[in-house]
Amino acid sequence: MIKRIIKFYVEGFKNLEKLGIKLWLVILIKLFIVFIILKIFFFQDFLDKKFDNDKDKYDYIIKELT
Repeated sequence: MIKRIIKFYVEGFKNLEKLGIKLWLVILIKLFIVFIILKIFFFQDFLDKKFDNDKDKYDYIIKELT
């Protein structure tokens, strides 16, 4: 079953036209931007910088939520 699914996708990607290849390239670039670039600049892990242990992190999160 898994081999048939993999074969289906491999054959589908082999038979793509130029437009399809360009669209997949755009999709991959957008995913790269969303998951890599945005995480680096906007979603930094400030809890690791601010606190030394898990108990302090937990206390801070509970305080902020309540």
